[in-house]
Amino acid sequence: MQVCVVSFAVMDRRRFLQGVGLGVPSLVLLGARRGLDASATPGRSSGRSARRRVIVVGAGVSGLGAARFLADRGHDVVVVEARDRIGGRVWTSRQWPGAPVDLGASWIHGVDGNPVTELAEKAGAPTVVTEWDSSTDFGTDGAEIRGTRARALQHWEDAVTTAIAAFQQTDRIDESVRRVVEDAVGWSTLSADDRALVAYVVNDNYEQEYAGSAADLSGWWFDDDAVLRGKDVLFPHGYGAVVDWLAKGLVVRLGEVVEQIGWDASGVTVGTDRRTYQADHVVVTLPLGVLQSGAVRFGAPLPAKKLAAIDRLGMGVYNKCFLQFPEVFWPDTYWMTYVPDVAHAGQWVEWLNVARPTGEPVLLGFNAADFGREIEGWTDGEIVDSAVATLRMIFGADVPAPLGYQITRWASDPFARGSYSFNQLGSTPVMRDHLAASVDGRVHFAGEATHRRSFATVHGAYLSGVRAAKEITG
Repeated sequence: MQVCVVSFAVMDRRRFLQGVGLGVPSLVLLGARRGLDASATPGRSSGRSARRRVIVVGAGVSGLGAARFLADRGHDVVVVEARDRIGGRVWTSRQWPGAPVDLGASWIHGVDGNPVTELAEKAGAPTVVTEWDSSTDFGTDGAEIRGTRARALQHWEDAVTTAIAAFQQTDRIDESVRRVVEDAVGWSTLSADDRALVAYVVNDNYEQEYAGSAADLSGWWFDDDAVLRGKDVLFPHGYGAVVDWLAKGLVVRLGEVVEQIGWDASGVTVGTDRRTYQADHVVVTLPLGVLQSGAVRFGAPLPAKKLAAIDRLGMGVYNKCFLQFPEVFWPDTYWMTYVPDVAHAGQWVEWLNVARPTGEPVLLGFNAADFGREIEGWTDGEIVDSAVATLRMIFGADVPAPLGYQITRWASDPFARGSYSFNQLGSTPVMRDHLAASVDGRVHFAGEATHRRSFATVHGAYLSGVRAAKEITG
């Protein structure tokens, strides 16, 4: 539920500064195409002078997009994936018969001109429009927000939006979204009730959208992304159909953890925990969090600008808790939101009514940023109990125990180390260009974090993979 607050004046200033380079503040289908094994040697294949041998690191949407583009043009491609499945942060669980759920990405954000819309159509994946204005909002006491309380909430929505827009039109040094908002609203003078509303607005509109803590989101740059036109849609049968379609006919090696990547004038070498690959090029689609962890060693130092981008961009957390109930006991709206007290700010604020698009009695609770990261250390039982306690606060003590649950812990996942990237305080948008830049014409980088205007989206991931593939094909 993104709020656009960038003025034309700010965008003009940003374009000038960026222009001069300144920062102001599952299924695997093994196809007939010949792949690359440990004995493959670098160089072009005989018979077709333009043919390249390429290793793609990662079978997420960016990696599959790059591999699909290259394979369809006759190049020899092998995708190496650490997990036992394809899709990366697109992950459809089919644990519940008849009720598939997306543990990773859920939406196509803006269907008009979106390449994922075309992919979904080719894959035959049904979609359902999300009605963002279909929402029931509940206060700290569990009562539906109406009347005076609704007007107070709207007041703080407007105040926070105005504060951020005003800050972005100044030449002040960059500050966090939290600092900008708290200074503007006079946080220290607010009552407990008003603090709860302000904290809710910040979490609901910014932390839940960008996955970064308000204390870490850059006040200047957090929203420097492009919004595509058209509706947002969900996949009632799962997003996985798209990745399965992309992977069709590709050679994908699952369960191989890449440990090092090297290169020289003759080609590239990719070492996994099982074997070594050699090729002409490599496309690295490791998530930003994995790059930050240092889990993969590079045979030569990466350029200083790329290292700075890895260090300063943020990797956010956006976790899901699906609860399956015997029957629906909640309103027939797409969304439910809850305003916790200040002591529990950011906890179980957003709920998606999965029954609307699927007909299944399932609720999805989201937790982002600080609380989303905190609960990764809790047991499953503790997370479910906390979620159900919130639902009982809203709907009463008769809320039944769920029949089942599915929980994500993306920050703890060694092959993701977070949900998606954000523009962190201390970073600038041009750093995404530095992250995307190829090295020595052989090592290419892709992934949502490398897309300057569509980071944190599936379409950004896909487009980045195609861009990296085009760097190879020329």
